[in-house]
Amino acid sequence: MSDEVRRSQLIHTWGPGALLELPRASVIVSGLQGWGRPDQREPIDEPRLVAPVRHRANVENPRFYAPPVASGPPRRGQPQPAVVVYRFPEWYLVRDDEVVEGRRSRRLVHRTALHGKTELKYGHKPARRVVATRFVRACTRGHVDDVDWQHFVHGPDDRCRGELWLDEHGTAGDLADLWVRCGACGKRRNLQEARDGGSPPPLGYCSGRMPWLGRHAREACGQPARLLVRTASNAWFPSRVGVLSLPEGGGVADELVERFWAQGLQGVDSREALDIAFKFLPEKVKEALANVDRDALWTAIARRRAAGEATPRNARQVELDAILGAPEGFGTEKPGEERFLARCLPRDIWAEGAPAWLTDKVATVVQLHRLREVVALVGFTRFEGPPPEALGGGESDVSLAPLGENTEWFPAVENLGEGIFFSLDGDAIAEWKARASQREKQLAGGHARWLKQRGMSPKSYPFPEAAFVLLHTLAHLLILGLSRDAGYPAASIRERLYHDAEGERYGVLLYTASPGAEGTLGGLVAQARSFGLHLERAVRAAELCSNDPICAQHDPLAAGGAVSVAVVACHGCTLLPETSCEVFNEYLDRALVIPVLGRRDA
Repeated sequence: MSDEVRRSQLIHTWGPGALLELPRASVIVSGLQGWGRPDQREPIDEPRLVAPVRHRANVENPRFYAPPVASGPPRRGQPQPAVVVYRFPEWYLVRDDEVVEGRRSRRLVHRTALHGKTELKYGHKPARRVVATRFVRACTRGHVDDVDWQHFVHGPDDRCRGELWLDEHGTAGDLADLWVRCGACGKRRNLQEARDGGSPPPLGYCSGRMPWLGRHAREACGQPARLLVRTASNAWFPSRVGVLSLPEGGGVADELVERFWAQGLQGVDSREALDIAFKFLPEKVKEALANVDRDALWTAIARRRAAGEATPRNARQVELDAILGAPEGFGTEKPGEERFLARCLPRDIWAEGAPAWLTDKVATVVQLHRLREVVALVGFTRFEGPPPEALGGGESDVSLAPLGENTEWFPAVENLGEGIFFSLDGDAIAEWKARASQREKQLAGGHARWLKQRGMSPKSYPFPEAAFVLLHTLAHLLILGLSRDAGYPAASIRERLYHDAEGERYGVLLYTASPGAEGTLGGLVAQARSFGLHLERAVRAAELCSNDPICAQHDPLAAGGAVSVAVVACHGCTLLPETSCEVFNEYLDRALVIPVLGRRDA
């Protein structure tokens, strides 16, 4: 059996531990032990990715490889798989079993009762096809297992082990319409009880099973097991780390200093001391630093010393330095800019024709004619996603599930493309904050309610301040506007948010990039010349939503109202496809960008 997915899908959608529905089977994607032979792995070099992955995954010297592709001669007429998958779950439903008085009953059978892999056969009756049940049990740490259906129906003390049936009342498929029944003793239980929970937990406690690492892989857990629909969107949340490739001296030196800080660089206190210390560095450090300009290296060491031991430079701060330091011009390439070609666009070009009251709020516009993004998968969770990178990747309540046993390498993909960067004026933001303070209190209160409803602590998702919400909302509005003129659909334009409140730097990179290509055609970056007009149209369009006044009057503190951190925002005005947004379409508010119906002063 062979099915195909794109390499990038193994990073973003169906990595290790993901539950996948193939045309002929329900499977779980294997851990990295099943991701091809070592000679099938294509290394990806990106020094800037080492430090953030080391911090997130606690691996000293992580390596990065592209997901393998199938190779080798076919066996039994089928190509050899590059990524192994295992059949999961092990409980099946018999198709079209009985229909009695509008109630559809289907037999629940275990894998061991099957004839072959897809049929149930008993006696001389015709074989019947089976389909994997769509319900499993799992926990937030990523463990997943079959539901113990006998325990669910009979409880821990009843020894009856009769034949089980799933009764469906109605056609909606709602949990309240599904009953699990024992054909021998007649006991039955509604599946909604498994979702509601209770004490003791209806599905028991988590077994700690990790079937993507092998049939017998498990670890101690003991959390209450929760009902999980295999095909639901909360069945697998990837934890990814992504960086932009920067030219030498434009960030690579900073990342190498961070990587080898504790291996001899922390004692360097002058440019002369660097030359002396270089002779005594470990050989692997010398090799890594051999091609880095010594002056650039000393500048990076000086920045690291100024930052202090407890506050190493964030990877996005380094990118922000490189982008804001781009020379003014129109794209003439220089040596060393094969992966990162950025030029600051003169104000009289991008602001032409746009009102000054709006363009004065923008500090700079930069064209990124060429960029390379490298994204690595470091783990995953279930039920709740990990903290987004754009929010600083805070301390999560839930530990990441492992991608493999003793993981030392991580699957990564490189995307090549183009983009537009803009930053907002720091003084304008400071003036705006004074006016938005009351609205910020409302948003923070709604955020606290949202955390409480989901059982999460503020350290996982700290409220990022109103300026971040403004920046994020503005990015969404511009993507929706640019997609009408740039020739790319909104799902192909992504955001990368730079929120440096301490340094009073607020910027957004809107870019399009794809793997397996040499780049894009310049349709997006060319729109930077009309950035002021795009900004005006985006802001004006945000004044009125097709769902107003309902959209505009959403109050995050209203009793009984919908609890959300996307307040004055909906699919009619602000929300984007999930491929475009860094923060799961959260932390949005049109009222912070421009006056809307009923909220003229937010």
